Amino acid sequence: MIRSEHLSKVFRTDEVETTALNDVSFEIRKGEFVAIMGPSGCGKSTLLNILGLLDNPTGGKYFFLDKDVSKSTERQRANLRKFNIGFVFQNFNLIDELTVFENVELPLIYLGMPARERRTRVDVVLEQMQISHRSKHFPLQLSGGQQQRVAVARAVIAKPALILADEPTGNLDSVHGEEVMNLLNDLNNNGTTIIMVTHSQRDAEYSQRVIRLFDGQIINENIKKSAL
Repeated sequence: MIRSEHLSKVFRTDEVETTALNDVSFEIRKGEFVAIMGPSGCGKSTLLNILGLLDNPTGGKYFFLDKDVSKSTERQRANLRKFNIGFVFQNFNLIDELTVFENVELPLIYLGMPARERRTRVDVVLEQMQISHRSKHFPLQLSGGQQQRVAVARAVIAKPALILADEPTGNLDSVHGEEVMNLLNDLNNNGTTIIMVTHSQRDAEYSQRVIRLFDGQIINENIKKSAL
């Protein structure tokens, strides 16, 4: 599903040049659950932005669904994202002015789905995420765990092939964090490919493979026996 070849990403200003990624090569197969770990500033979020087609690499190649997207335009990347990728963020990134239902429905509006079909699909996903009883509430009326459930519902509503999770339990206590990880694990068991950036070794235990970054480079990979 995903393959990178010697990826690099350099950020430049008038005075400073910073290498965020340096010669990063790896492959992720369809249906895998992969955790990306490393200290702050090691390039994890930069890599996730490239994998999520939010940014292009400075050098190297990135293949998504067997297509080289390294030099894609913003419009091309947006179309690929819209139909194939769901995002779960540490800070939830919900729209405060919209209800739970409306937040989850939003990606389907962007896809041009008819209203009746949108309502049916949102009702089903909210029920799956056990948050349907809060469908008319606004994000600020929810606990952190409930907000992240809504964020996961929004990420999966369009049935993407890939979910990218950036520190999905970072703002949650241990109980709600475990609930969110179980949701992601269930999605993976049903065939969704998941790539998760995390500092948490406990969260990484849900994955089948751990890729460790340091100073913009992969220093090792750990494949669990259960994934062999």
